[in-house]
Amino acid sequence: MVTPGFQGRPRREAANLPPGQQVVDDFPILTAGPTIYLEPEEWELTVRDGAVSKRYTWESIHQLSQTNVTVDIHCVTHWSKLGTNWSGVAVGDLLDDAGVSGGEYASISSYGDYSTNMPVEDLVNHDAIVATSYENGPIEAEHGGPVRLLVPHLYLWKSAKWVREIRLTAEDEPGFWERLGYHIYGDPWQEQRYFGD
Repeated sequence: MVTPGFQGRPRREAANLPPGQQVVDDFPILTAGPTIYLEPEEWELTVRDGAVSKRYTWESIHQLSQTNVTVDIHCVTHWSKLGTNWSGVAVGDLLDDAGVSGGEYASISSYGDYSTNMPVEDLVNHDAIVATSYENGPIEAEHGGPVRLLVPHLYLWKSAKWVREIRLTAEDEPGFWERLGYHIYGDPWQEQRYFGD
């Protein structure tokens, strides 16, 4: 099941957008599967590599240093939302806290069997966070709350909703959309929407 909205809709253009994108003022809801509803106290995240594994809860993730980012987000379906405000833990800080280091790639899994992938470099050298707040409030379940991954420099399908595991790997392991023909990397500035772009 894929939520409605993947066909597109009228949008306005703005300066400094990746090619093929148009600005929206709302926050469209697009999900590969049903919305997952979790209470914060039910949520857990495991961060691991081949040798180390550490589990985080809603309480323990908030004991780590918190980061605020204001970023533009870009969906592969051609919409962009500008100046969004998020809070959470920088993924680089999270990996350091967990003590994981093995692997050049990350395989990210969600509650609901969604997954995606990317080089670890993209999680630690950009504004990527494990987000626990959107616009100074809770993240709604439809947008991946209570906790989602946010990797704003890549198309939004890489920012896994309801994130439950970040696993470092030696090889790049395609996730849900990547196995269905989406680009393995997903850079909006290069319009890397589909395999071969």
